[in-house]
Amino acid sequence: MNLRFLLLAALLCLPVAALPAAAASPAAALPGDSAYRLADTYTDQAGRDFQLADGRGRVRLVAMFYTSCRYVCPLIIDSAKGVEHALAPAERARLGVLLVSLDPARDDVAALRSVFDKRRLDPARWTLARTEAAGVRKLAAVLGVRYRALADGEFNHTSALVLLDRDGRVLARTEKLGSVPDPAFLATVKAALAAR
Repeated sequence: MNLRFLLLAALLCLPVAALPAAAASPAAALPGDSAYRLADTYTDQAGRDFQLADGRGRVRLVAMFYTSCRYVCPLIIDSAKGVEHALAPAERARLGVLLVSLDPARDDVAALRSVFDKRRLDPARWTLARTEAAGVRKLAAVLGVRYRALADGEFNHTSALVLLDRDGRVLARTEKLGSVPDPAFLATVKAALAAR
């Protein structure tokens, strides 16, 4: 909270807690290595716009995929589901899953929604999203995801689940795909969810 708002609270004889939360700049308080410093606008499977920082306060699994992928990307979803299923219900409720498209030219809201519905993903925890190409490049760089478009419209890309803490910092990553989670990665997920 900055000095101006503390002085305002003193002048008005208000407790500091009465000041609006918006008075503090959320981006200013973010750690320097937070993915949440990226200010691009994303759109989810329901057509809602958001920024990555809107997920602050929740541990998240993040991956990059594209909806027309028939081989590896469905395994990325299965891998995230595998982590979910290995958690206790209370842990699962505190975990968010964000999959961001590598293919913004083709992955519109309808394409995201189709995969979301087909895979029966829980809207309380799962978000499939798209952003513009520049945003894709920035997020991929922060997450350590390498990708390139192929002539046939497919993509070569790193297939990884990345764990972000409540402030958007990368805690761990795994490239082990499948419904049985990487034990070391799962242990880090559980530890992050247990941290207060």
